[in-house]
Amino acid sequence: MKRILGWMLALACLVASAPRASAQEPPPAAVVAVKAGHLLDVRSGEYRQDQIILIEGGRIKAVGAAGEVQIPPGAKVVDLSSRTVLPGLIDCHTHLTFSPYLGAYRALSMSVPREALLGARNARVTLEAGFTTVRNVGARGFSDVALRDAINAGDVPGPRMLVSGPPLSITGGHADENLLAPEFHALGDGVADGVPAVMARVREDIKYGADVIKFMATGGVLSEGDNPALEQYSPEEMRAIIETAHGLGRKVAAHAHGALGIHDAVLAGVDSIEHGSFINEEDIQLMKQHGTYLVPTLYLMDWFMENYQKMGLTENMLAKARVVMPAARENVSRAIHEGVKIAFGTDAAVYPHGLNAHEFPVMVKLGMTPLAAIQASTIGAADLIGWPDRVGSLEPGKFADLIAVEGDPLQDVSALERVDFVMKGGEVVKGP
Repeated sequence: MKRILGWMLALACLVASAPRASAQEPPPAAVVAVKAGHLLDVRSGEYRQDQIILIEGGRIKAVGAAGEVQIPPGAKVVDLSSRTVLPGLIDCHTHLTFSPYLGAYRALSMSVPREALLGARNARVTLEAGFTTVRNVGARGFSDVALRDAINAGDVPGPRMLVSGPPLSITGGHADENLLAPEFHALGDGVADGVPAVMARVREDIKYGADVIKFMATGGVLSEGDNPALEQYSPEEMRAIIETAHGLGRKVAAHAHGALGIHDAVLAGVDSIEHGSFINEEDIQLMKQHGTYLVPTLYLMDWFMENYQKMGLTENMLAKARVVMPAARENVSRAIHEGVKIAFGTDAAVYPHGLNAHEFPVMVKLGMTPLAAIQASTIGAADLIGWPDRVGSLEPGKFADLIAVEGDPLQDVSALERVDFVMKGGEVVKGP
């Protein structure tokens, strides 16, 4: 017994003499200095020459001229002296867990776990295309929640994600499962009818991890049997969805092609209208009055018309696409010219992920300046998603998310289709 007590006393002395972990100094945060030959100030539209972006702990510490910002000893230096540097881009309308080649009946063979794994591939491709933040507005089985969490944990590479989980839809509407025979009794994940049911569905989405709520105010194109021009949810149901989400601190996006659906969603207090294909003059004035964002998705028509034979769509879907897509360009152009607030979105998954920046030239073609289109994917998008203090510009305190391209995107916005350097949180994910 004396021997055992002696060992215990010796062990206690050893533990007492060991340095305490809590008293140790934390390792210094990694310091990175980026030399930017031409840095675009997305607020003013002016270029600043020979800038230093000083990064510490994944956030921007200082930005200024090379003679004003000192690079500390030991800092990792990234030389982009020959490049144009911009903030990381933001896409407010993606579907990372979907693919354009899984249309209609093909999608029935895809499990939710497989969609999550597909999303991991698409997340990497999207990040490497220069989109360091996305808002994912629609996924089955909370697969986008799983993808977001895996990215945040460092398990897979990808952009920062805000996710909606399954979007809300009426029975038989866009986002319901309308392809199977009645005996299957199949329903989409987000189907809810009536005020109590939609309130419960919003709460459930948030319970399981949704950052934003998405609902289908009208029918859609790539769904069977519904009509994009017609309203799905009643004004009362829309108000219930939006008030419940806002009360729980979530913003709301409304898929809306038809004019009436746009009108009622805006009056109900929605934060953004997605697509807006049949937006009319009354809708335009109402959106301006309420400060509602429009997230047009326009490039998809170009890719779709060239590749729809590969997508496995039904004749009903194709017929709707031939009407809705050209109308969207005409009507959204009017909204742009009349000053509706625009946030960048693509509907990537209707066409291959990674082609997101092809949206920029279409926006310019329809009336936006290159600077306005870039602002829609930076400061405008950051405002819509509720992260103006984190992303959207290269300013002290924000995440060190930035991209670089050759050439001048204010003269040729298609330069953003050829991003050759991407940094997220101070870590280089593409480039030297």
